[in-house]
Amino acid sequence: MATESSEGEEEGKITGGNKHLVIEDDLREMGKKAAWSVSSCKPGNGVSSLRDDNLDTYWQSDGAQPHLVNIQFQKKVKLQLVVLYVDFKLDESYTPSKISIRAGDGFHNLKEIKTMELVKPTGWVYLSLSGNDPRETFVNTFMLQIAVLSNHLNGRDTHVRQIKVYGPRQNPFSKSALFNLLQGSSLHTLL
Repeated sequence: MATESSEGEEEGKITGGNKHLVIEDDLREMGKKAAWSVSSCKPGNGVSSLRDDNLDTYWQSDGAQPHLVNIQFQKKVKLQLVVLYVDFKLDESYTPSKISIRAGDGFHNLKEIKTMELVKPTGWVYLSLSGNDPRETFVNTFMLQIAVLSNHLNGRDTHVRQIKVYGPRQNPFSKSALFNLLQGSSLHTLL
């Protein structure tokens, strides 16, 4: 998987973070195919700050916890990895300490699939969506919700600097293209 492991990682807990975003070639970023929304934000620190590829900007919530990031797709997609950029050194009490990831067809049937505790994270934090069964390498969903349940030092509002979601890269040959390719080669041998 794509985890150039976040410094210290034990079941349900991540310590530290990675300076550089490192993703395996068999994954692709899926966020561009989604509609993004947040539960609240301070003016100038909205959802666009999560997707601008700028680590100096951030989404800042403005309301009661939990703080929510909603990622909705028009069709069902396979998602394998969520990567957040958070910075305890800069954001202190605004830094998430407990995160829940939920998936479903829409708001009406979201189910929690992962809860993680972040311990003073600074950098890219990798959250695998794989299940306990090795055959469960991805989540097939219309919607993903990232809920910030609590912040460090009992902070109220939260800062998240970037979010990226990754799914498995599709085989470059579709079944029909592969069939046509094979048909063409067998036709060639018949001639």
